[in-house]
Amino acid sequence: MATVNQFGNASGGYFDLVTQFPLRPIHSDAELEGAVRMVDSLLDRRDLGPEEEDYLEVLADLIERYEAEAHPIAPVSDAEMLAHLIEAKGVAQTEISTATGIADSTISEILKGKRSLSRSHIGKLARYFNVSPNVFAF
Repeated sequence: MATVNQFGNASGGYFDLVTQFPLRPIHSDAELEGAVRMVDSLLDRRDLGPEEEDYLEVLADLIERYEAEAHPIAPVSDAEMLAHLIEAKGVAQTEISTATGIADSTISEILKGKRSLSRSHIGKLARYFNVSPNVFAF
C-alpha cells in the first residue's frame, strides 16, 4: 500500500525518479548518458502517472538544452537539405519537378548551390516531402 508524503502525494513515482536521477542541469556527456538511460526506461513503461510524465518532460528539456549548447547542429544549405530529402524519398529530380511545378533546371541549380530556394519553392517542396518548411530555414 502506498504511503502519503508531506505534499499529499503517494510515495514512489515522481519522488523515486528524482532520487534516482535528480532534475538538475546537465553538465557533461556522462550526465547526458544517465539522463538518456532514464528517459529510455520511462519510455519503455506504459503506465506513467501524471507526475512521472511531468518528470519525463522536464528531463527531456534538460537533455535538449545540454545538447543544443554542447553539441550544436550546424545549419545545412538548401542544396544539402534538398539532396538529403531526395535521397531519403528515393525520387528523381524530374519526379519532383513534375509534382511541384518547379522547373527541373531550377532544382539542378539549387542542388549545385548556384541558386537559393524562394519562399514559393520552400512551400512546394515542404508539401511534396511532407516536412515542415522550417527544415529549409537556418
